[in-house]
Amino acid sequence: MSLSATTPVTGAPARPFLRHLERAGLYLALSVAAFLSVFPFLWMLVSATNSSGEIIRGKLGLGDQFWINLDNFMTQVDLPLVMWNSAKVAVLSTVLTIAVSSLAGYGFEMFRSKMRERLYSLVLLTLMVPFAALMIPLFMMIGQAGLINTHIAILLPSIASAFIIFYFRQATKAFPTELRDAARVDGLKEWQIFLFIYVPVMRSTYAAAFVIVFMTSWNNYLWPLIVLQSNETKTITLVVSALASAYYPDFGVVMIGTILATLPTLIVFFVMQRQFVAGMLGSVK
Repeated sequence: MSLSATTPVTGAPARPFLRHLERAGLYLALSVAAFLSVFPFLWMLVSATNSSGEIIRGKLGLGDQFWINLDNFMTQVDLPLVMWNSAKVAVLSTVLTIAVSSLAGYGFEMFRSKMRERLYSLVLLTLMVPFAALMIPLFMMIGQAGLINTHIAILLPSIASAFIIFYFRQATKAFPTELRDAARVDGLKEWQIFLFIYVPVMRSTYAAAFVIVFMTSWNNYLWPLIVLQSNETKTITLVVSALASAYYPDFGVVMIGTILATLPTLIVFFVMQRQFVAGMLGSVK
């Protein structure tokens, strides 16, 4: 037997070792990334149990001030009212945005015309306009309509979302056209095809859009700060910001408010996590 025939055997044991080493490095990198992602939330939970002075000093251990901080927060904030305001704005904005944007995305993909791509390009161009450039014109329009300090002023600018329209059009490309053709043969009208066939088939896409729009609406800060001027209409995001910007902020109370403001979005995301991932991957069932 020649020497060249036996040399490849010497490198064989190193391959499993290299694979295990690569996997260990991958798990280590993912563990570090997961820790960096979770640490701010854990720090927020721990800080809610400490006093303001302990938080400023950077204490990382659990304290005994949680119920005191919670009681102080409840005395300063009408929690049921601000949570109701946030929920009303977020849910209505989400439902209206998804309804209008899904119709637009469906129409842009299914109906062909000479002006279709031009109109779609104009919609996408609006993504390049920063919101700071729209604040003054929007405020003037809302003021002339007499809607300042109302939740309608928050809902109207968010109903037609260029990003969600783009998202639904891209997802509609995976919609089986055979289903639409078969429905037409069966005599269904276009609104029936959309409502009874398109919506059930694209439910994972709707779920992902619901998570995105709900979290965006719930965490919306700048525009509500401009148009909502009374305590009776403010959302939880504005209330927590006001607590943090006080002359002598109580950071324990701020952490309690931050936790309460974060919980609804966490619940929505974890409940719909599987559908969100499926929708973002573009799966159609």
